[in-house]
Amino acid sequence: MDFSPFLENLKLAGLEEWAAQLPEQIAKGLNEQRYGDIPRWREALNALPDLPITQRHFDISRVGVSGPASEAEQQQLKDALMGLHPWRKGPFELFGVHIDTEWRSDWKWDRLADAIAPLAGRKVLDVGCGSGYHCWRMRGAGADVVVGIDPTPLFVIQYFALQKYLQDWRVGVLPMGIEHVPPQLQQFDTVFSMGILYHRRSPLDHLLALKDCLRPGGQLVLETLVVDGPEGYSLVPEGRYSKMGNVWFIPSPATLESWLRKLNFRNIQTVDVSPTSTDEQRSTDWMQFHSLADFLDPQDPSKTIEGYPAPKRAIVLADAP
Repeated sequence: MDFSPFLENLKLAGLEEWAAQLPEQIAKGLNEQRYGDIPRWREALNALPDLPITQRHFDISRVGVSGPASEAEQQQLKDALMGLHPWRKGPFELFGVHIDTEWRSDWKWDRLADAIAPLAGRKVLDVGCGSGYHCWRMRGAGADVVVGIDPTPLFVIQYFALQKYLQDWRVGVLPMGIEHVPPQLQQFDTVFSMGILYHRRSPLDHLLALKDCLRPGGQLVLETLVVDGPEGYSLVPEGRYSKMGNVWFIPSPATLESWLRKLNFRNIQTVDVSPTSTDEQRSTDWMQFHSLADFLDPQDPSKTIEGYPAPKRAIVLADAP
């Protein structure tokens, strides 16, 4: 897994100082002594076949490539990709092989794409990006360089499996969390944080960290769980929420906007609030573990298995001061 072409693009984008620090950070994030499954995932990566590419697709629901592939080659491709199970964010399609991920992440993209500031020519950061599905959609929307960060090594290796065929080094997924981004960087035109805020013990600190990544006037695209309620109300689950053990605060949309105002963000607007359906998040052959249907009350799907309101998500836009 060679990050050097991407690091060169970071330097060209004015991020030279961070690019110089990244080789050490990447080595820590992909430390095989800490993450014992990495050698097995590398084997799956190395088993991917070399196939001729006719066309690359970044701006359609199934990000991927098309080109000629025999049934045997498709099976080899599928077997290698299955070696990187589970696939959570997508969908992708490579040479006719549909990676039907747990999340229909294209639905989330469709809810925000027309509302955000145009990405053409922008430097973009995607915090908690998974294997990089939305990063590719951002590139397809014209972003000049897209930095995805996620501390889960499997997702980084999945990105490299996709990059083998997508072959665009303006997009990179780095094995780290936002705490590893240099403080007061203030370099990105757009910063996305989707599905992260409720996992943070201190949501205001997370919002401050996101603001520190943005240039003055840059746009934050924030997507997170919300609950119905007035300004000032947040649900603080006492135990698990939807079987997740690391959920700390789920605010009402009005509360979320008030947090952003407190931190001096400007032009704050909630552009979408949607319940999460079992068509959008579900188990598939590519993610065979439990999913949303298993996390809801079987007698009342408007509630989680613990009795809390079922997942609902908001997309909020705000500009850095």
